[in-house]
Amino acid sequence: MAESAAAKVKSIFIYPIKSCRGISLSEAPLSSTGFRWDRQWVVVNSKGRACTQRVDPKLALVEVELPQNAFAVGWKPNKGSYLVIRAPGMDELKVSLCRPSQICEGVSVWEWSGSALDEGDEASKWFTNYLGKPSRLLRFNEESETRRVDPNYASGFRVMFSDGYPFLVVSQESLDSLNERLQEPVPINRFRPNILVDGCEPFSEDLWKEIKIENLTFHGVKLCSRCKIPTINQENAVAASEPTETLVKFRSGKVLRPGPKGQGMVFFGHNMVCHDLHGKMIKVGDPVFVIKNFSSYDETSI
Repeated sequence: MAESAAAKVKSIFIYPIKSCRGISLSEAPLSSTGFRWDRQWVVVNSKGRACTQRVDPKLALVEVELPQNAFAVGWKPNKGSYLVIRAPGMDELKVSLCRPSQICEGVSVWEWSGSALDEGDEASKWFTNYLGKPSRLLRFNEESETRRVDPNYASGFRVMFSDGYPFLVVSQESLDSLNERLQEPVPINRFRPNILVDGCEPFSEDLWKEIKIENLTFHGVKLCSRCKIPTINQENAVAASEPTETLVKFRSGKVLRPGPKGQGMVFFGHNMVCHDLHGKMIKVGDPVFVIKNFSSYDETSI
């Protein structure tokens, strides 16, 4: 192991409902699919397809709250445990954390399709009214479904309703470097990381092949290509051209890794996987040790 830490964990974020607001935590338990509760729920349209901020930017304004003790290792919900959901102009919605009995078939999130647990008509009506189109709130059904990480990048790992990987790691220095180039700085919530670290050089996380946090080994498997969501202001759900317009100038595939793949994409953050997650905990302030680096961007996956 490296003699001194390369960085430390500055913030931890989970996003219980896909594409809705995150929760900042001082410590978070891990599960076989990443942080516990992360992207365990998804809102779907009338065709069973996942709704995201790409099409429904109003999801950025949906706040979620879980019981404080939900982040203790081994905690199990009871009849008085709720996911609480709030949004502008809407009454508060309380969804029981006990397992729902109704199943929804024909659910799709990107390449994956299967069934999910349906949180019922009250939640459906709430999201239908809020988004202005037929919608349902679904929970990942771990008992019957498996959604695997793309084996071309990382074989043997699973997620729930994340875009593709259990963890997204970004450094504060990378955000600072971007903001130095912007007329109006953007906050980290534009990039929706799970782990924000600080104390390293800007974009050094791109080349982290293997790191250790709290005796857990994380592997960098794919640089994170960015969609429209970083251009959406998470405080008012209004989209603009930045920061993507600036990212194109110094964070595109064409700049980072000239070649046939990913030339039109922009990259910010590193998707990671981790073995032996269950029952472990990561805390703000934990040191980050770099065990192996990629020698150059040519070795990274995009």
